[in-house]
Amino acid sequence: MKITAVKTFPVNIGSGSQLVIKIETDSGLHGWGASGLSGRELAVIGAIDHYRPLIIGRNPMQIGAIWQDLYRGQYFEGGRVLTAAISAIDIALHDIKGKALEVPVYELLGGKQRDFVECFASVRFSTLDALLEQSKRLVKEGWNMLRLAPAEFEAQDDITLFEPRNSIAMLAEWMVTLRKEVGSKVTIGIDYHTRLTAAETYSFMKRMPPGTLDFIEEPIRDENPEAYESLRKMIDIPFAIGEEFSSKWQFLPFIERNITQYARIDVCNVGGITESMKVASLAEAHYIDLMPHNPLGPICTAATIHVAAACPNFSWLEEVNTGAHVSTNDPKYYPVQPKLAGPRYPVPTEPGLGVEFNEELAIEQGFKPIEIPRLKRKDGSLTNW
Repeated sequence: MKITAVKTFPVNIGSGSQLVIKIETDSGLHGWGASGLSGRELAVIGAIDHYRPLIIGRNPMQIGAIWQDLYRGQYFEGGRVLTAAISAIDIALHDIKGKALEVPVYELLGGKQRDFVECFASVRFSTLDALLEQSKRLVKEGWNMLRLAPAEFEAQDDITLFEPRNSIAMLAEWMVTLRKEVGSKVTIGIDYHTRLTAAETYSFMKRMPPGTLDFIEEPIRDENPEAYESLRKMIDIPFAIGEEFSSKWQFLPFIERNITQYARIDVCNVGGITESMKVASLAEAHYIDLMPHNPLGPICTAATIHVAAACPNFSWLEEVNTGAHVSTNDPKYYPVQPKLAGPRYPVPTEPGLGVEFNEELAIEQGFKPIEIPRLKRKDGSLTNW
């Protein structure tokens, strides 16, 4: 069996964008993959254009060798654009191999270790009323883990304005109210999306009683492990870090120094299923659980389900399609995809990933690049979204 084509399909689904790839073979089998570098799909397509002639004609079953060739086959190794392209290719190759051997992808990874994959509900809100309404609804529906995605700045006249000190004062009060409303049995985390400094993060945590939050996700940027290490000494709740990491090497200092307690791995960015399993092993050796990042579509969801099924150290998978988000899993584009059963995904049994994509619709609809919002301080300086 040989690879005959690598096709790219950038698409707008809901309010977001996705990049799907298809690898075809001379056997008639094909595999689907996806990049997680949302907002930079054209850059990833450029990388795939470079990689295409390197894999046409190769045996798709040799996944590890192809990964090494793509990663190490240039002087400038790695980086988020290249590993997003490698991730998409790697996932598609696993899909082909599973279909060829007539087994689910997790059977290629040592077999499943669980029957279902627990998820957390992503709660995006701009007001206290919206936070409480969504959270209580989700708890009533059976979700026992809520990851909060605050967008309180969107409730003001200028939705591009973000002042960290105003935010932490407001959200600390809201967190205390939420904990009283949902009780002690619900796990609550908050994603501050790198909008704070270390000092602001410390101030935020000190404004709440112990037990209000169970973890905080990426309050500061992750380029400097030492900055997170200093913050780790200041506050005493777990961190969830890593959704922007593009290799096991980026994870290494955070895992080896026990800076993070949850590895927010993104299968579609870190280097695909091949690299994800290596990160999982590093994390397992340090008693750190995976909490995978999953804000995009069903291909990323499916790939992550297979990784989660095959790993002993797994906590929750991110799920954004919980009623408050525009759908990322439009069935017109994805006629075959994983389906939630309450707050969890059953581990699939069909060969490969268990996803199919409507490439004809993607071509017909076309694509428009999307930029993320830009936030600024009152003085006009840029801050992180």
